Amino acid sequence: MPLRVVFADDNYLARTGVAALLAEGGGIELVDTATDLESLMRSVAEHSPDAVLTDIRMPPTQTNEGIEAAQRIRAEHPGVGVVVLSQYVEEDYAFTLLAEGAAGVGYLLKERVGDLDEITRALHEVARGGSVLDPLVVEALLARRGTDGPLLGLTGRERAVLQEMATGSNNATIAQTLFLSARAVEKHIGSVFQKLGLVDEHEVSRRVMAVLAYLEASGTSR
Repeated sequence: MPLRVVFADDNYLARTGVAALLAEGGGIELVDTATDLESLMRSVAEHSPDAVLTDIRMPPTQTNEGIEAAQRIRAEHPGVGVVVLSQYVEEDYAFTLLAEGAAGVGYLLKERVGDLDEITRALHEVARGGSVLDPLVVEALLARRGTDGPLLGLTGRERAVLQEMATGSNNATIAQTLFLSARAVEKHIGSVFQKLGLVDEHEVSRRVMAVLAYLEASGTSR
């Protein structure tokens, strides 16, 4: 069965372009498009999609409507995954989006839209309750809070592994990226989970939760 998706963006060219892109790949059925926060919420209520892809800035204020939509969808339609697209790395918005947990949400930069495989993977991931964070967003979040919180207990190598985990990389990719053996990656991941108190978390979101545990613990220092 194709993944049923609603896409929201107030820019006509963006809506038509993304619609055409999703149609090319197969496996995605674009059931509706929306142009602002309220039309997006009506569409989700009417079509009950598997996932929503939404711009972060839409009418009426052109600020954080995509974040508000994700929060409302999470509360009113908990089975619907949401991927929010942002033109720039906006740390405060990412923090707000993830503050109530990572399950079923994603935050990507708009430049990823041209990569059909990346967008398709992200939509499928949030639809099944997982999480997706853009690598550049993770880098900014870690850099912003790298001097306080529980990350102080991590070694440099563990911090590097944490960053790769949070972006969704699997163990094989982490090993290749960091020039480590598979056994070493498993050891570092286990140590990160232990130090951040994530030993008992479910596997589906645990990698992104490693970053969230740090953000939540250090949030009072913002």
